[in-house]
Amino acid sequence: MEALPDQLVWEVLHRIKNTSDRNTSALICKRFYQIEREQRGYLRVGCGLSPANEALSALCMRFPNLAKVEIMYSGWMSKLGKQLDDEGLKILSQHCPGLTDLTLSFCTFITDAGLGFLGSCKGLKALRLNFTPGITGCGILSLVVGCKNLSTLHLTRCLHVSSVEWLEYLGRLESLEDLAINNCRAIGEGDLAKLGCGWRKLKRLQFEVDTNYRYMKVYGRLAVERWQRQWVACESLEDLSLVNCLISPGRGLACVLVKCQALQKLHLDMCVGVRDNDLITLAQQCTKLKYLSLRVPSDFSVPILMNNPLRLTDESLKAIAQNCSELESVSIAFADGDFPSMSSFTLTGILSVIEGCPIRVLVLEHIYSFNDSGMEALCSARFLNILELIHCHEITDEGLQLVKHFPCLSIIRLTRCLGVSDIGLKPLVGAHKLQLLKVEDCPQISERGTKGAAKVVSYSQDFSWMY
Repeated sequence: MEALPDQLVWEVLHRIKNTSDRNTSALICKRFYQIEREQRGYLRVGCGLSPANEALSALCMRFPNLAKVEIMYSGWMSKLGKQLDDEGLKILSQHCPGLTDLTLSFCTFITDAGLGFLGSCKGLKALRLNFTPGITGCGILSLVVGCKNLSTLHLTRCLHVSSVEWLEYLGRLESLEDLAINNCRAIGEGDLAKLGCGWRKLKRLQFEVDTNYRYMKVYGRLAVERWQRQWVACESLEDLSLVNCLISPGRGLACVLVKCQALQKLHLDMCVGVRDNDLITLAQQCTKLKYLSLRVPSDFSVPILMNNPLRLTDESLKAIAQNCSELESVSIAFADGDFPSMSSFTLTGILSVIEGCPIRVLVLEHIYSFNDSGMEALCSARFLNILELIHCHEITDEGLQLVKHFPCLSIIRLTRCLGVSDIGLKPLVGAHKLQLLKVEDCPQISERGTKGAAKVVSYSQDFSWMY
């Protein structure tokens, strides 16, 4: 081993991805230890770090070229020892000059002071915070002032981040490309306008409102004007995900939807107030759209303050079919099949998308209008590779048997579909058509009936959802 060229040894170790294997290889000889020490750029630690600060310091000294660090305390209990605190982040800032990517999850002992230490990491480009209750907006502001190259910022369940001056500062820097704000109670839809000029470079936005704290946002005149100004531009946005948001006509996130010319992925989940006009305009602008996911709320789930709810119709889907010629993945779901939906999507609208776009992945949930006629129409879907049906009770064995005629289908997932049985799967048994068949909680399909229907079969039953 000692006679091997450095380049070859470096390449061998580089191909070892498993952490325990890398640690073992470092024990073989001093040469492997040294090369592995120089090569290690990623470190993930958590509950096993004890004593936390001292252990982290030793790791940073051993691996001087760390670029990506993840600290996760999921499942932590006090008997496991003290968590990493602000002093630990100070150690990171002092001993990891090449740090570019940091994730902190369930770090309850870290406060704004710790984030302040990270402000000296000038090369930090990505920061992800998941349930860090000791962090406020002041701490994030102190970090972004020092880390002017920050391009990725994810905040998840940061309950006390209320100040949005950091958002204004990031907007002035125009460096942010990936922003995710999930279930941060004190940050509303209207606050996103404070990003200002920062919208120009933003490529990915994920915004999720905590359903327990969702309320009708009152927009002042200044907030409305900021959204409507020309400089709130979204021409670079490629990936947009909105969950539990209130979308009001002509303001807020509705302004974003109609300006995303480069959008490739759109996910709207339980967003109240989306209109036909919003999706029609979006389809006309976003001709490069490749992924579309719509989960429409039922009337039962709409806040009382929403008078005369606006409904989505087939006109939206027809516009998408006519304009989005690159659309490959479509997911359409109604929130609850037991209550009427704000959407009046019918089989006609769904089929217009299937016929007009090169759909490879199709997911339908609680779509009772999709029946055996819809399955028959899929026989002409030349590109369809993955089909997932959830709570689609109108599909019977007759419709399921048509799967054998789908040109390119290789994966099918059936979840809680009451109308299909072993009879519907019989034509697939021994046909060697499917690579994967996944059946979950379909009461009329037995495990015996799935055998031989695909190269790989996954079967599970749990009928508690029915009671």
